[in-house]
Amino acid sequence: MTETETRTLHDVKQQNGAAMAETSVEDVFDDTYKMKEGPKPPRMLVWRNIILMTLLHLGALYGLVLLPSASVSTVAWTAVCYLISALGVTAGAHRLWSHRSYKASFPLRVFLALGNSMAFQNDIYEWARDHRVHHKYSETDADPHNATRGFFFSHVGWLMVRKHPDVVEKGKKLELSDLKADKVVMFQRRHYKLSVVILCFVVPMMVPWYFWGESLVLAYFVPGLLRYAVMLNATWLVNSAAHLYGNRPYDKSINPRENPFVAFSAIGEGFHNYHHTFPFDYATSEFGVKLNITTAFIDLMCFMGLATDPKSVSKEVIMARVKRTGEGSHKSG
Repeated sequence: MTETETRTLHDVKQQNGAAMAETSVEDVFDDTYKMKEGPKPPRMLVWRNIILMTLLHLGALYGLVLLPSASVSTVAWTAVCYLISALGVTAGAHRLWSHRSYKASFPLRVFLALGNSMAFQNDIYEWARDHRVHHKYSETDADPHNATRGFFFSHVGWLMVRKHPDVVEKGKKLELSDLKADKVVMFQRRHYKLSVVILCFVVPMMVPWYFWGESLVLAYFVPGLLRYAVMLNATWLVNSAAHLYGNRPYDKSINPRENPFVAFSAIGEGFHNYHHTFPFDYATSEFGVKLNITTAFIDLMCFMGLATDPKSVSKEVIMARVKRTGEGSHKSG
């Protein structure tokens, strides 16, 4: 185990005790990784993705033009679809399956898997695998969306080119037995394409058409494409803006920042310096539900008995880390 892994795990061990047996080091930065010397491999464009992303954003722009014509019910339904798909990523693929920061019952895992398919950002298994690689090799050639390559690359450009060979290599070496053992994860992976067609496009379009007579065109472009494009960009901002803009109160030696705008748009995922310092904390922030709908949702699921064992970090451990590695910009709330 590296010095960084030991330091981070020591921080949480002070708080969680026996629960440490279930805390993974797969999402803790590996400072022994060294990027290869010599020329970089050639950048290979993925034209299918470039064309699809272009068409999606053109469709979203048309959806924006149609938005003033949408009924109140359709706008409300669009917001519901946004929230469900966002939770499928934030509470599901990210905090539950990537970091195992809490435990979820079978019904909750099914709901989050459905939301994840509505979000259409790769299946849970692939999303979690790549996210663990991102944490373990952050801002190196093995990071899928290395922010040191610029805003555009870390935002969307990484999806328009073939992965760096180190990303593929390191992803194959990760311990992913927990994902393979989760029947919900593997069922979604087997049926991912069909679930995306139904949940990301058909359901958002058909509900307003069938229940309150919205036009199919508007229903397709607003709750369908516009909602999907905005959700994608909100998630991508975590990889780009939250790695480039903001303060670093917990660890000044890493790129991720605290970015309130990203926290708002990505329903709680913008407290990124904290998250990369304490990746096992279910709240991804020390400030509870402030700008953090995802944390409020997990708290509600715990209250209802659908989620258990949310891991967190004590105030004492946080403040000790702030004093040790922070840049001096920490605020109490």
